[in-house]
Parts: sequence; structure tokens; C-alpha cells
Amino acid sequence: MAGSGATPPETGASPYDVGALRADFPALDQRVHGRPLVYLDNASTTLKPRAVVEAVRRAFERECANVHRGSHALSAAATELYEGARAKARDFLGAEREREIVFVRGTTEAINLVAQSYGRSSVGPGDEVLVTELEHHSNFVPWKMLCDERGAALRVLPAGEGGELRLDLLPGLLGPTTRVVAVSHVSNALGTVNPVAAIARLAHEAGAVVVVDGAQAAAHGPVDVRALGCDFYAFSAHKAYGPTGAGVLYGREALLERMPPWQGGGDMVLSVSEAKVRYRELPYKFEAGTPNVAGAFGLAAALDYLGGVGPARVAAHEAALLERATRALSALPNVRLFAAPARRAPVVSFEVEGVHPHDVATVLDREGVALRGGHHCAQPLMRRLGVAATCRASFALYNTFDEVDALAAAIGVVTEAFGCRSTKG
Repeated sequence: MAGSGATPPETGASPYDVGALRADFPALDQRVHGRPLVYLDNASTTLKPRAVVEAVRRAFERECANVHRGSHALSAAATELYEGARAKARDFLGAEREREIVFVRGTTEAINLVAQSYGRSSVGPGDEVLVTELEHHSNFVPWKMLCDERGAALRVLPAGEGGELRLDLLPGLLGPTTRVVAVSHVSNALGTVNPVAAIARLAHEAGAVVVVDGAQAAAHGPVDVRALGCDFYAFSAHKAYGPTGAGVLYGREALLERMPPWQGGGDMVLSVSEAKVRYRELPYKFEAGTPNVAGAFGLAAALDYLGGVGPARVAAHEAALLERATRALSALPNVRLFAAPARRAPVVSFEVEGVHPHDVATVLDREGVALRGGHHCAQPLMRRLGVAATCRASFALYNTFDEVDALAAAIGVVTEAFGCRSTKG
């Protein structure tokens, strides 16, 4: 993963042919307000390669059938492809068994599943759930809801000035009543790569399970859930070049086995009567109803695409983009960068002093540059930073060094449009 030890190539170089690769992404071949699109909102969602678009189309043009239940050829073919996607997700995450891979709509649903199934059966009055100040609301709000319902306490591990978690405070926050530790692999707002393995060791020593939000990590380098030592890991397909409405929850088999189903319906049952409902084996007891078959096809294609480019090469290219962007934006007058964690994914969070991030994003859009201005669903972190919102540029495997330069030039247009005076030098 970028920021986890990847060595960037020399600025201006890339470990693969970015120009040739960009031809795989139809969305890049368009103009915005008469200018070539510079897409830097990848932390929100990535663009999709043709292979993914074709895989989703195939689901509706050819194997257009429900899975698991049909006795005809189309259903059998769809089931084979669907379960093949599960095997690819297992390999992608380094999980031991396909039984540990649950298909969901995305990271948000995955974390809610864990909170409502594992949480409700394991957290009670007087217990504690620990989250961090770097979390997206999707890994904060479900735990707050659970604590409010169960009479438990929500505790928060703070972040320091550099955008890294205060690990020195973690032992003091863990105790015999800590049931869950929820942490992001990568901060969506700052790009901080958190030391999940170290956090997991301490949490397990305290008897807690570890839930990892991997939404911002999956697209940026190798993920190995067993090496991380986590109990649950979730990611969304759409942030890793796949379609929306599809995602993966990894859970340790022993934990998933004892967790009750979260939702009821078709395909997750063996038998139903007034007296008793018998549930299917893992992972199907957590997959009620007709699944997103097309989404699974697209997810598989996205994982194949990432594997074809090579996670290590992606990480190296993105590290070089991040280095160039950090240097270019740091040199601009009136631009302040937030945090500089030692291990960082390709995300730059900044402000143009005196200009609201929404206004910055609007002007940049007119220059053809798409990025995000807002609180990034990370309001506790924004309060720590002392701001209501930031601008966020986030990079992907198809971004170029010229696009980094275009971002810097467009910010110059912002400062000129708002009459900003230099506060540097």
C-alpha cells in the first residue's frame, strides 16, 4: 500500500505505462466545462475500467439469472461466476476460507452487520467499544448506536497533530470491559495508514475483537487479513475500481459461526416452520434475499484488473504522485496542508486560507479538476483539526504527474479569483 514502505520512482516516472492504462477508463475521455477532466476524487469513488463495465453488462445480457436456486443453465452459470467472485475476494484479502467472505452492499453495510449481529450478542451494560478519532462516520455511528441501545460506553482514541493515532494512549483506554476496537486501515480524510497489526495485538490482549474499515486501503496495495490479525475487515467495490452496491466483509470463521443472522429472508435458510427456522451454513446465513449478482461480477473483474496492474506497482506510482502533490501544494501561497503522517495513502487534505472548501471545489471544477470539499464524513476529526471542512485531493493508479501540476495551477486560479494575499515567506 502506498505509504506503507513503497519506494516511489523518481518524480515524473512511473513503474508502468500510465497513458496506455488510462485508455482502459472511458470516463477519463471526456471534458468538463470545456477542459480535460482531472479526476482527483478517488477516495469518494474510483472510475471503472472497461473490463468492469463489460462484466456488469454480461450479468444482464447473458447470465441473467438468480444464483443458488435455479436448476437451469443460466442460473448454474451465474452461480459459478458469483461464487468465483467470492474465491477472488478470499485471495485478495488473504483469508483462509471462502466461508469467511460475506457479500454485502459495501463497507457501511458490513460494519452495521457486525455491530448488529456480533455487537448485540456480545456488548452489554457497562461494556465499552473503542473507536478512533480518524474514523469515517460509517465506523463510528453504528458503534454509537449500539452503545446507546445496549447501555455501553463509546470511547475514542485521539489523533495527534501529525494526523497519526496516539498509540501511547491506547493501553490506558483498553480494559477488561472493552469488547470491540474499531479502526480504519486508512483515514479517508488524511490518508493516514494506521498500524492495524499493532492495534490488534493490544486489543486481543485485552480480550476485544478488532473491526477494520478497509474502504480506503483496498485499492492502494496488498491486504492480508491474517497478517493484520484483525477479526473483521470490510471494503467496498466502488472504491477499488468496481461497481457501486457491492462489497465484502471478511470475518474469522469461529466468530461468524456463533453470530446470529442479521436479516431474514430467502436463500439464508435451510427450512422454515412455525416452530423453528434452520439457517444455512456460512457465509449464506448472512446473505438474505436476491444478491447483487452483477455487482459480484464487477467486483471480480475489478480485482482481476488490480492484480494485472500489480499492487506493488500501483503503490509505487501513487507514492510518487503523493510526493509531487505535497511538494507542489506546500509551495503555494495561502495553502495549508493538514497533517503529515509517516505512513500515508495517496490523499492530500488542505485549505486555501480565507476561502471555504466548497468554494475552492467549485472553482476547481470550472477548471476541470474534480476533488472533494467538505467534512468527508469525519466530523470528529475535523473538530480535532479545528476546521469545519477541508479540500481533499485523492489519487489513483490512472492519475498522472501532469494532473498534479494541473491541480496546483487551478489552485492558483482560486487564490487569484478570491484576491488572497500570501501568508508565506
